[in-house]
Amino acid sequence: MSRQEMISMLQGMDSTIRQRIGIALAVLLAIVVALSAINSRITTLEHKRAAREADITEMMRLKLRYQEANAGAQRMANRLMATRPDDSPAKIIEETGIKGRGSQIKPVKGDDIPGYVEDAAEVRMEGLSANEAVNLIYRLEKGTRPVTVKKALIKQRFDDPSKLDVALTIALIKPAPAGK
Repeated sequence: MSRQEMISMLQGMDSTIRQRIGIALAVLLAIVVALSAINSRITTLEHKRAAREADITEMMRLKLRYQEANAGAQRMANRLMATRPDDSPAKIIEETGIKGRGSQIKPVKGDDIPGYVEDAAEVRMEGLSANEAVNLIYRLEKGTRPVTVKKALIKQRFDDPSKLDVALTIALIKPAPAGK
């Protein structure tokens, strides 16, 4: 049907029928516009949902990282609380129970840490087995008090290759006295 035929057919109809056809077309057009608006709103909401899911996923990762960091900080705080004013690196080395053939402990100047006192010492132990050297470092770092191994020099002995000479620079971290 051509355009001219449709126009002539519509002009031949009664005015109420033309009005009803016009209203039906207007309603149909309004429905199409409403569905289009609803579809665009649904698409926008899907994008928001996807973005929020990504945010929640990221926040869950951050929550885990926060909990790990908080647990580490709590362990460190507990270790700091376990230090006593009379603790020293020499006393901590003695508490490990590992003794070499010859041991020397020399105090050295510690770094300045705001709010904390660093009690540092250079420890030299001769004639340790590899297992004893590993246990010594492990007990220092993972012990009940906050001790850091700042420098470690491990040498194999010439006279007995199964024995090691260990030189460590360790630091005991203690809370600063209230007056400082």
